[in-house]
Amino acid sequence: MTLDKRNTTEPVHPVDEVLPLWELAIYGFQHVLTFYAAAVIVPILLASALGLSHEMLEHLIEADLFTCGIASFIQAVGIGKIGVRLPLLQGVTFVAVMPMIAIGVSAGGGVEGLRQIFGSVIVAGIFSYIVAPYFSRLIRFFPPVVTGSVILVIGLALLPVAANDIVAGHGTNAMQNPVELRNVAYGLGTLFFILAIQKFCRGFLGTIAVLIGLVCMTLVAWVLGDAHFADVGTAPLLTISKPFYFGMPTFHVVPILSLIIVMIISMLETTGDVFATGAIVKKPIGSADIAAAIRADGLATFIGGVFNSFPYTCFAENVGLVRLTQVKSRWVVASAAVIMMVLGCIPKLAAIMASVPLPVLGGAALAMFAAVAVVGIQTLAQVDFDNQNNMIIVGTSIGLGMLATAQPHIADNFPSWAQIIFGSGITLGSMAAMSLHLVFNHFMPANKHGVVIGDQPSKTIPAEGMEAALSHEETVRKG
Repeated sequence: MTLDKRNTTEPVHPVDEVLPLWELAIYGFQHVLTFYAAAVIVPILLASALGLSHEMLEHLIEADLFTCGIASFIQAVGIGKIGVRLPLLQGVTFVAVMPMIAIGVSAGGGVEGLRQIFGSVIVAGIFSYIVAPYFSRLIRFFPPVVTGSVILVIGLALLPVAANDIVAGHGTNAMQNPVELRNVAYGLGTLFFILAIQKFCRGFLGTIAVLIGLVCMTLVAWVLGDAHFADVGTAPLLTISKPFYFGMPTFHVVPILSLIIVMIISMLETTGDVFATGAIVKKPIGSADIAAAIRADGLATFIGGVFNSFPYTCFAENVGLVRLTQVKSRWVVASAAVIMMVLGCIPKLAAIMASVPLPVLGGAALAMFAAVAVVGIQTLAQVDFDNQNNMIIVGTSIGLGMLATAQPHIADNFPSWAQIIFGSGITLGSMAAMSLHLVFNHFMPANKHGVVIGDQPSKTIPAEGMEAALSHEETVRKG
């Protein structure tokens, strides 16, 4: 009788599998190492624009890491209806950078600018949490033609970030010239290590290919004098992120509205990342999952405002890592979250992480961002491209996404509200995919055969988690 019960027990889904502690630690460290550079760039940009001191910047970075850990833990582990319970790491959304700089500068910069930013972040987080269940109902407008386009745009739009890291670029909006061959060698060397390990190693070693590549090339750079650990000695041993460290936040209508727009756009990105992760781990995604993910974003953003940090969203960078390694357990991300919280409290450890040369990180990022694009291609493979409308949706959304990516200054002369949309290839491409799907596949008049043009569903892909999104098509037919 006991054997029968054991045989009929359903296997644990890979997402919910709890790995041995040592594996959780190593896999989690791999996530953090590949995530670190992107995690700290927002505080650096903001501190530079607002004229903050070095001590203030250090506190912002520590607060960011600590809150990233809290946000990722909430998203991966879940609290009731908060958190999607997938291997999704959380980080500060890049969409918020320019609006926050504008808010801080208009407030006079410095600490006063930070207070106004944090007040707007707190309200935007509350807004995102409240509207999560309403936004999740839009899932019927996210069939594979939309989600595939969004995921593909995310992957392609992130590739220039990796390229900029490889050449040690001084800014994502500027072409690096001249490019040092040594930096390119570090980036391509990291990529070579990752590919070699994936080709010749199986089992555990194959799943930590990115980590091994990063460590090996950092050691090479250290031997050649291009990796420096001097900051480790001067960094403090312990620090605690305090709520309202810079004083009580201030609240003003226009800045709040600006960050609410940012959170709406962030919801689109989060939806794309959740669908991408669902496809990778082969777990169906429904409206409840989208609502849970956005609630976690909202709660994390609120916490960020309290702990001197910024708006949070799912990070596509680590979606690519899940795709590369095929390690699907959400508890790996939970372990990464704990590591980040520790890094936020122990600056010496954070300084070690920061010593990895940028070109080395770029080489790893190139592989991961490309992996995100591949997930988009896999999703689009399920789309009926005999339907001309789907061709238009995918082609135009990718084209607009690449327009803003290839020419990042294109939004400079737009009104401030429009810069939020046109200043990001991911944002522009995602909004285009959703809007064009509505126009071409929902609101088009019937053709001469009496069939609504474009109102033909893409092939369902239950294993990829899209069946919930496609159910709307049948609903439309039934009236």
